[in-house]
Formats: sequence, structure tokens, C-alpha cells
Amino acid sequence: MKLNLDIAVPSKQEWLETVLADFPSFLQDHADCERKASAMAMSFVAKYPDRKEIIPELIETGIEELQHFEMVYNLMASRGIPLQHSIGEDLYVKGLIKQCHSGREERFMDRLLIASVLETRGAERFKMVADAQDDPEMAKFYKMLWVSEAKHGHIFVKMALHYFEKDAVYDRLAWWIDREAEAIEALPIRPALH
Repeated sequence: MKLNLDIAVPSKQEWLETVLADFPSFLQDHADCERKASAMAMSFVAKYPDRKEIIPELIETGIEELQHFEMVYNLMASRGIPLQHSIGEDLYVKGLIKQCHSGREERFMDRLLIASVLETRGAERFKMVADAQDDPEMAKFYKMLWVSEAKHGHIFVKMALHYFEKDAVYDRLAWWIDREAEAIEALPIRPALH
């Protein structure tokens, strides 16, 4: 059974160059993304408390994402980079969520698959950042994050497969891969994860 998610369009080298040219801004956005990822995992627990089979894994994922936030925050603090005063709107995520089905069950599957897409794109971009680092500690840090994000991409597909037929999950997953490609291509290039 395939749990991983592929991406249809690789991130551009121009994105990586923009990130490396303004790494403090990237770190600020990265910290915000980790906070949002933790909140997203916990929002599943709040919205779907009847899905007892996946609650422990959702809690674990939420805690892990919060630990990532703490690590990014400590890295920023060591470099004198403050957190942003407010978390800006993420047009990439917002655009994907707008395309969710509205029925409770369909929306549940869509949200799980969007979470998988987001984590997979994060893994791809963290790998790019890791590979581009001159500092071995920073390369190790982003490699660890890349592996973790890839694992999270698998987790959300596995959760969907727990509740929905395999063909329905994979058909919808293929659809979301195409929507994600459109969303990432439409984004302006900036020193941010999305």
C-alpha cells in the first residue's frame, strides 16, 4: 500500500535562491508554519473527536510540530531574529482549503489529504534548504525536518485509508496533487515556505 505522496511540480531554484538571500525572513515564516501545523493537527482532534483511532497519532503529530517550532524559535533567538508580530495569511493553504468538499465525510478526507500535500511540499523544500547549507549543523537540522515532514505526509494518507476506500483516497489524492501544483506555481517567489 502506497502511503507517500508525490508532487507534480518541483520547487524552482529561484525559490531556493530567494530563501538563502533572506534567511532570517525564511526562519520567521518557518516558525509560523510550525505553529500552524501543530494547530492543524489539534484541530482534527477538536473537529473529529469521534475518530478515536487516529487521535493518538494526531496528538503526537501536534506535539512534534510544536517541538519543531521550539527548535526554530531557539535557532532564531540565537541569531537575534524575533518572531513576527502576527501570522500572515497563507494564500497557498487558503486556496487549497477553498477547494474542499463541503459534506462532513468528504471534507474530512479532503482535509487529511491537504495535510499530506502540505507536509510533502514542506519535506521537498526542507531537503532543498538542507542540501544548500554550508553550515553542517544547519544542514543536519533541515535534514531532520525534511525526514519528519515526509513522515507526516505518510501519516495523513494512512489516516484517510483507515476511514475511506483505497480507490477513493488515491483518486482524490491524485486530484489534490494536481491542485497543489497549480497553487505552488501561482505563488509569488518569496523567502517563505509557501
